[in-house]
Amino acid sequence: MALRSPVRSLVLWFPDWPVTALVRDAAMSMDPARPVAVVERNLVVACSAAARAEGVRRGQRRRDAQARCPGLTVVAGDAAREHRAFAPIVSLIEEKAPGVQLVRAGLCALRVRGPARYYGGEAEAARVLIEALHGFGLDEVRAGIADGPFTAEQAAKAGASARDPVFVVPAGGAAGFLAPLSVAVLDSSSFSAGETADLVGLLARLGVQTLGAFAAMEPDRVRERFGERGIRVHALAAGRDSRPVEPRTPPPELQREVAFEPPLEIADQVAFAMRLTADDFIAGLGAVDLVCTELRVELVGDRGERSERVWLHPGSFDAAAVVDRVRWQLAEDVGGGTDGGGLRNGGLHSGVALVRISPEAVDEASHHAPALFGGGPEERVHHALSRVQAMLGHRGVLTPAIGGGRWLAERQVLVPWGDRHVKGPDGLAVQRSRPWPGSLPDPLPATVFADPVPVDVRALGGEIIDVDERGNVSAVPAFLVESGRRREIEAWAGPWPVVERGWDAARARRAHRFQVVDAEGGAWLLVCEGDTWTAEAAYD
Repeated sequence: MALRSPVRSLVLWFPDWPVTALVRDAAMSMDPARPVAVVERNLVVACSAAARAEGVRRGQRRRDAQARCPGLTVVAGDAAREHRAFAPIVSLIEEKAPGVQLVRAGLCALRVRGPARYYGGEAEAARVLIEALHGFGLDEVRAGIADGPFTAEQAAKAGASARDPVFVVPAGGAAGFLAPLSVAVLDSSSFSAGETADLVGLLARLGVQTLGAFAAMEPDRVRERFGERGIRVHALAAGRDSRPVEPRTPPPELQREVAFEPPLEIADQVAFAMRLTADDFIAGLGAVDLVCTELRVELVGDRGERSERVWLHPGSFDAAAVVDRVRWQLAEDVGGGTDGGGLRNGGLHSGVALVRISPEAVDEASHHAPALFGGGPEERVHHALSRVQAMLGHRGVLTPAIGGGRWLAERQVLVPWGDRHVKGPDGLAVQRSRPWPGSLPDPLPATVFADPVPVDVRALGGEIIDVDERGNVSAVPAFLVESGRRREIEAWAGPWPVVERGWDAARARRAHRFQVVDAEGGAWLLVCEGDTWTAEAAYD
């Protein structure tokens, strides 16, 4: 089957986009001059100019990069963050030249014929787009124009530079441009992904090091050795890229924002002004049969301060719930309160100039449609708790959750109704999956004392029992005294050490746990710390 002729294509490449997205993310507040590396699978996938000056390179192992640059800031890759930051850039490009194909975050392509006719030439069209992107604060942009998107991508990466960000491969010149390039570009190209698995390594072992050498091979020999997949890659190496540019269908504009002029100083005024916008936001989602399950609220102060937060919902947001989240964010993150208080005591030190709401996560509306014969007790509980929460505030209704920690009291966490993230007392996420050396395995006690109950554990002769540094018990526990009541010990197990913060003299803690069964059948979890005994919990 004959391959289609290549289409003149324009590719815009944003070098080290994961780092650029990290810097542009308001929640990260990253210094652009700081040496930063974005890591995935323990390999560097992007690095800043400062890190590159210290010898950090893409593809390095994390420890090798840190050895070359001890002050390197390592951040895990986040595809959601990268696409979120790239979405408005694609929209900006579509304003100048419609028909953009989003290849991945940091790389997009479009057919160059239409923009070239409109702006007076291929290079001129590319420079118009680059100037628009410079106005958006993106100085590192490269443009490549060639026959087919694969060759255009290589032109942007290998031909364009900071001095001249536009590189044009003349029509019919793709093969000559690609010939000196290494076959390794087939693996790194987004337009040949999925076609080159194990192929590049095999070519290198056969002595084929450049695209020109691969293109010079006879097609029949390539098909015989590599099959149809090899023929498609062989065509790419020869500059015969038949892959068309597939323009995306722009998604509907789901976010809404309200600007206040002059800025509002009262929380209730902001919440009241959001009512119509919230209705429009929910209606816009409904028009495309979607509902919002996670909501991003961004508040911008008159002096440029920002307060940004993602709110969760046990079901899906309606307009009233959206207004409630804006009010709660004013109260919690900004300090405005829900009773009409001012906004100057929290994160914003000036009036609210803009409120932006956008869906962080959506779901099909059909999954949240009411049941034919009513929603059952779960739905009634949800509505009741949501109404109480709307009246009392975000933390007015709390539900228990199990968090991480070594001590049982630490693992009991109260979470606001609707939230899925477990927060600790310091506001950080408490991860149950972390290793917690010394934590108690299942089954856990049913009764955990909010304050440890003082007890006295003694040997048969009445001497006090303690545990030495090697974990040896000074005597066999014979009885315990709890609330003045003596209980004979029938069985016991332990000790199990719990050692915390040995590096901090003020907060260091060393204790030992015991499980004890008394003569009445009661089971206790006891803690020995020095010569002091307490009951942490009881097994019911």
